[in-house]
Amino acid sequence: MAPGAEVFDDVDRALLNALQWDFPLCATPYAALGERLGLVEAEVTARIAAAKDAGVLRQLSAIFDTRALGYQSALVAARVEPDRIDEAAAVISAHPGVSHNYKRNHTFNLWYTLAVPPGDDFASHLEVLHTRSGALVTRPLPTLTLYKIGVKLDMTGRTPADARVSVEEHERPRVGTRDRPLRLSDLDVAVIRATQEDLPLTHRPFAVLAEAAGCGEADLLATLGRLRERGLMRRFAAVMNHRTAGFKANAMAVWVVHEDRVSELGPLMAGFASVSHCYRRPTYPDWPYNVFTMIHGRSARDCETTVEAIRDATGLERYALLWSVKEYKKTRVRYFTPDWDAWRAEHLATGASH
Repeated sequence: MAPGAEVFDDVDRALLNALQWDFPLCATPYAALGERLGLVEAEVTARIAAAKDAGVLRQLSAIFDTRALGYQSALVAARVEPDRIDEAAAVISAHPGVSHNYKRNHTFNLWYTLAVPPGDDFASHLEVLHTRSGALVTRPLPTLTLYKIGVKLDMTGRTPADARVSVEEHERPRVGTRDRPLRLSDLDVAVIRATQEDLPLTHRPFAVLAEAAGCGEADLLATLGRLRERGLMRRFAAVMNHRTAGFKANAMAVWVVHEDRVSELGPLMAGFASVSHCYRRPTYPDWPYNVFTMIHGRSARDCETTVEAIRDATGLERYALLWSVKEYKKTRVRYFTPDWDAWRAEHLATGASH
C-alpha cells in the first residue's frame, strides 16, 4: 500500500468502496452510509476526513457527462520535443477545459483531455494549444463509441487483475441522450455549479450546496435525480487519488481491432474490472490503434496481467502499452464557470464562441 492508504482498516476500505460505487442521494447521506456499514454518522465523517487528509480521497461530488451537457471534448495526443515537454505541459494545463494531462512513454509523449463549452469551436481551442505548446504533431482522438467509463478502485484488494465484471448502467452510453436538443433550466445550471464542488462533511451536506445554488434541499436533490435520469449526471461519487490509494500503476493499452470486430470486442474488453475507460477512437497514418482501454493496478505487473487477459480473451496481437510517466494535471472539468471567458480573452483574439 502507498503511504496514507496503508493505515486503513477493513471498515475504511468498505467505506471508500461505497463512496465510489453507491453513494446515497438523500438528505443525510453520511448517516445512511453509517447505517449500511454499522457505524454512527460521526465515525463515517471522521473516516472520510482522514482519507482526505491522507490524500487518498480527492473529492466527493457529482460526476457529469461532458458531452451530454453540450461540451465538445476529445482525448488529444501530442508529440513534443522531450526537452520541452514540461514547458509544453504547463501551457496546455492552463486551459480551463484540460482536466487530465500526462507524459507517457511513446513518441506521442503528451496526452491530455480537452473540453470546450457549448457554442465554442473546438478546433480553435486546440489550434491555440498546439501552437503555443510548440507541439510537433497534435492528434485529436474524440470518442467514436463509448463502451465504459467509470473509475472504481477496489480498496479491499480482493479483485484479481484479470477479473471480469458487469458494466453498470451509469458506465455505459445512454442511447439517444446526445441526439436530443439540450434544455437546461436556470435551476439545472445552478445545481450543476454547486454540486460539482466537494460535498461538505456535515449532517445535511446537500442543504449547504442548495444554499449555494439558491434553492431548497429537496429541490436540489430532486434536480440531481432528474439530471441522472436524463443521462446528464453519471453518478454522485468519490474520486480517488490513485497512487496514494495504492494503485501506483496507470497504463493505457491501445489496440488494433478490425472494424468488423469492434462492436463485439469493445464491450468484452470493457468488462474487465481493472479497465476504467474503454472507447473506440479514430486512427491516423501514424496512429493505427482504434480501441483504448485505461487500466489501473497496484503494480505494473497487475496492469500487464490485465493486458494479457484481454489479449487471450480477444485474440488481438497488435497493441501498445503506454505508461503514465508523469502527471501534470488531474481534476474535473468545471462546468458553466467564468474561467472560459478569461482564457478566450487572452488567447482567442476574435473569440471562439458562435
